[in-house]
Amino acid sequence: MQSLLNDAGHAEIIDRLDKLNENSERLWGKMTVGQMCWHCQYPLKLAIKNKENTSKGNWFIKLFFKKSLYNDKPWRKNLPTSPQLKAREPKDFQEERNKLRALVNEFHSLKDREVWHPHPTFGSFTKEEWGQLEYKHLDHHLTQFGV
Repeated sequence: MQSLLNDAGHAEIIDRLDKLNENSERLWGKMTVGQMCWHCQYPLKLAIKNKENTSKGNWFIKLFFKKSLYNDKPWRKNLPTSPQLKAREPKDFQEERNKLRALVNEFHSLKDREVWHPHPTFGSFTKEEWGQLEYKHLDHHLTQFGV
């Protein structure tokens, strides 16, 4: 499984981001390419901030979905999105892609960090699982836009 913490996975994601443009068409879903770039920033910010979380998470989500977050099986199209991650207004593609690229680079730079606090919904992840989760989320959305 690829990881955003590995050099190869990081380079691949950056290359694919660079292939996007403001006219990139979605193959499924409702987001524009600018909205997708905005949407993909939050999970990276969450991991980068690495805030201690005392939440136990949602047991149902952890039981049924957690393993799908970091395995090799692609996510299905049109998965539900949590409300705070839905882009409700237009987003400037160039600005949002630049922010996303910077966050991808910042996350990758943390590859030697040893302490990773739990995800607020899914609970504990190892460093490797965090890297795989971030890669898989970006892969899902870049595939959504054909890159």
